[in-house]
Amino acid sequence: MKEKTLVKRAIVTGAAGWLGRGLVNALGSAEPSNGIRAMDLPECVSALKPAGGNVEVLTGDVRDVEGCRRLMRGGEGATLFHLAGIIHPRRVREFYAINLQGTINVLAAAREAGVRRAVIVSSNSPLGCNPHPDHLFDEESPYHPYMNYGRSKMLMEQHVHSLQAAGGLETVLIRAPWFYGPFQPPRQKLFFNMVRDGKAPIVGGGENLRSMAYIDNLAQGLLLAASVPKAAGQTYWIADRRPYSMNEIVDTIERLLETEFGQRCAHRRLRLPGIASDIAWCGDWLIQTLGAYEQKLHVLSEMNKTIACSIGKAERELGYDPQISLEEGMRRSLAEAFS
Repeated sequence: MKEKTLVKRAIVTGAAGWLGRGLVNALGSAEPSNGIRAMDLPECVSALKPAGGNVEVLTGDVRDVEGCRRLMRGGEGATLFHLAGIIHPRRVREFYAINLQGTINVLAAAREAGVRRAVIVSSNSPLGCNPHPDHLFDEESPYHPYMNYGRSKMLMEQHVHSLQAAGGLETVLIRAPWFYGPFQPPRQKLFFNMVRDGKAPIVGGGENLRSMAYIDNLAQGLLLAASVPKAAGQTYWIADRRPYSMNEIVDTIERLLETEFGQRCAHRRLRLPGIASDIAWCGDWLIQTLGAYEQKLHVLSEMNKTIACSIGKAERELGYDPQISLEEGMRRSLAEAFS
């Protein structure tokens, strides 16, 4: 059993998002009497109303320095969970304004207010794609950022490292891959519908591996990162116990849709040669060079690549023990989408 410090007061940015809502629920379940201050954009915070009376909901934007200070007011000794970020923006500059500068603003306000520890969510993208199909990223793997999203998260991580070295605020970086589970955005049901209708793209042979993180597993990792003393200053990969091939992901969704949710499936795949992702990468690179962003092109550019990690360090140092794997996690995800 790892020594832990209870999270008495929590401050959560990006609280109305997919991961944020899962974490707020986990915080309330772990310590129901604890105070939680949650912030998100004005158009998003209505999603937090069911969270209960122990959640103080603020509207704000991490790009607003004064708003970040208001969020941290009275936060001495609290734990910050910084989840706010952008994955699919309209313009490339938003990656840097939100993922990098937004993090700088939030952490500066947290340090000024005397917050005890900040747990900051990063991504697999600062490391890019695995160099060969059998490789797993670990915490010692070098940076090789994938496009501007990856670069914005890399620069963010580097800022966190420098802040930790300067003292005054404990930090823990959590690298989360593709996640799934409750509170999923509309694009996830679109993916499920594509599987059902035989339009899910399989690029190349479909045996490339992808690490995924079920929301409850990821929330467990975040809480451990906040509460285990020796985690201060560390970086951890948090994901399901093992990575899955693209074929396994799509096959699992299709089988559950048909056998448990009454959805008649086409039993087809949109099979594309590996070069389709390479061509998409070129188009993605060109569009981003011009300052724009196209989500579908970006996603297609990754579809033939292995993006997989080891959770060994989190298991050893945090006591991380993910209980939900692909089949049960997708069962719960589909129940939300098709209920």
